[in-house]
Amino acid sequence: MAREKTFQSSDDDDEPAPFRSSFDLNDSTFDDTLRPQRLCDVVGQRKVVDRLQIMIDAARMRSEPLGHLLLDGPPGLGKTTFATVLPRELGTECLITSGPLLSAPKDLLPHITNAGKGSVLFIDEIHRMSPAVEEFIYPVMEDFRVDITLGDGMNARTINMQIEPFTVIGATTRSGMLTAPLRDRFVNRLHLDYYELDELAEIIRRNAAKMKVQIDEDAANELAIRARGTPRIANNLLSWVRDFATVKAQGVITKQVAEDALAMQEVDRLGLEGPDRKYLETLVRIFAGGPAGVQAIGHSINVPIDTLEDEIEPFLLRHGLIQRTPRGRIITAIGLEHIGMSLPRQSGDATSGTLF
Repeated sequence: MAREKTFQSSDDDDEPAPFRSSFDLNDSTFDDTLRPQRLCDVVGQRKVVDRLQIMIDAARMRSEPLGHLLLDGPPGLGKTTFATVLPRELGTECLITSGPLLSAPKDLLPHITNAGKGSVLFIDEIHRMSPAVEEFIYPVMEDFRVDITLGDGMNARTINMQIEPFTVIGATTRSGMLTAPLRDRFVNRLHLDYYELDELAEIIRRNAAKMKVQIDEDAANELAIRARGTPRIANNLLSWVRDFATVKAQGVITKQVAEDALAMQEVDRLGLEGPDRKYLETLVRIFAGGPAGVQAIGHSINVPIDTLEDEIEPFLLRHGLIQRTPRGRIITAIGLEHIGMSLPRQSGDATSGTLF
């Protein structure tokens, strides 16, 4: 069942500085959730924030709804955060649903008819909407018109119903899967990229304050290094380290406490977890460093192919630990150094002369 939320903004909210390191836990405006509540609370993604601020200010000055917005980027970078922050900035309501829940036009119709003037309809994973819903939403986004067909065959008739102008915000991790007609109906398109270490460290410090746990500078930096450039992973690591510190270190997170907690979680200095290292080790032990097909690797470590391609390989590729070639995956010198292994010496090894 689709989720529905309504946000109301308050003119009395004190807007914090864009980059502050601590929160007043006794402040009445303090929010216990980790997700930023206002645009000024967002750390990182400065280009995206600046563009959104222009869009918001322009919509306010013209007293018009915000133009339809498409947010794309890897998981965990804040697409949902931006989608829920914007209604608060505009002082309007937000209706939330997800692409997999919209299998037929009737699933989308309640959200459209309940949308008030200037409100926001957020569709997460919009690339997973069915083609029928996609066709249905075209006149909604362009003309704010709903076309409803009643009856069948010769007795069928179409009713056109005008609705209040509102904003559709779509979020996707695979913008390439969107059809061109749907993608072009979004007036604004913004791409979210991975975060820098200092931005992740600031997010960790802020969220540690919200969790009411003490963390020192070195510990925050250590978590940031292992967070893969992703705030969601940083928050997950912080949650685990907080539990570890509560039991083992009187609730205080130092660098040593963080290292011990992450060692128990098997998260190494680069942010690789057990399955990531198993992938690299299998590529060396079984396939002599490659090239090896992704299906062969998946069968060897008993991991589904889509899991390898969506969760494991992107990080390994981004950090140069593996290469993707027409012949298959190949481990690089950086990957070998990280796992402390070397390629087996074989006569006539064609790959050793090209990579190392």
